[in-house]
Amino acid sequence: MNTTSMTAARGTLNASRRLDLGGERVTAEVVSDVRDLYLDGPAIVVNTGMTDALAGESPRKPIPPLSSSLLSDTHVARADTLVVLRTAAGDGSAAGITGEPGWSLLGDLLEDGADTTGGRPFDRSTPLWKGPQETVGRVRLDPAHLLRETPEPAREDLFEVRVNLWFAPAGTDCFIHNRHDFIEVHTQVSGHGRMQKFREQDHRTLYEDVPMSPGYTTPDPFCAPRPDGSFHYPWHQYRADTDCVWLAVEYHRVAPSTDER
Repeated sequence: MNTTSMTAARGTLNASRRLDLGGERVTAEVVSDVRDLYLDGPAIVVNTGMTDALAGESPRKPIPPLSSSLLSDTHVARADTLVVLRTAAGDGSAAGITGEPGWSLLGDLLEDGADTTGGRPFDRSTPLWKGPQETVGRVRLDPAHLLRETPEPAREDLFEVRVNLWFAPAGTDCFIHNRHDFIEVHTQVSGHGRMQKFREQDHRTLYEDVPMSPGYTTPDPFCAPRPDGSFHYPWHQYRADTDCVWLAVEYHRVAPSTDER
C-alpha cells in the first residue's frame, strides 16, 4: 500500500505497519492507536481490536469489534487497531493472486489424517489457496463474553491476532470441517461468497447460509467456548460463488508466561 493513501488528520500520530499478505493485488496495513485517520479512496477497514471503532462522519457510528466496513474518502475518529485493505486497480481478475509470492495450495500444506478437519481428511484436489500469515497485535478478551455465552466479561486472557488472505475460484466448496484451536471471523475482499453451517460433514445437511460481499465480515464467530478452554465449531465451510479473495482473522490464545501463573 502506498503510505500516502493513509494520513493522520490534524497531525495526530497513527502507528502503521505494512503487512505482507502476498503481493500487490491486495495490499494491507495495520494501524494502532487510531485518532482521526483519513482514508483516501475506497478501503476495507477491519476492526481487530476489542472496542468500537468510530467513523468520523456525523452522527458517529461504530464499527464493532470483529466486524468491518467499506469506507471511502472519510476518516476514522478512534480505534484501537485496524487492518486496512485495498485492492489494486486492473482487469478485475482475482485468480492471478495465487501467482504472487508466498501463496500455496492448501493441500500442499496439510498433513494426512482427520486431525485438521475433525472428520474426513481434506480433499487435496480442492482449489483453495492460502497466502502468507501476519501477526497484527495482541488483545485481552473473555471468550465466553465475546462469544455471547455470558452477559458480562469476567477473566480475560491474552490472544494473538493473526491474518491471512485466501483465494478460491468460482464454484468452489472449500471443504466442510469443524476443527480450529482459535476464534476466527472472515472478511470478504473481492468477489461474492458465503459462509455455511451444516449438521454433519455432508452438503445435504446445510442449515445456515451467510452471503458475503466485499467489505462484509461475519461479526459473530461460529464457535462456542468449551470448559477446557478450547472452542467448539459446527460443521462449516466457505463457498465461493465467484472468484473470491477473503481475509481470515484469527484470535489465538497466548500461553501465560511463568511469572503470570
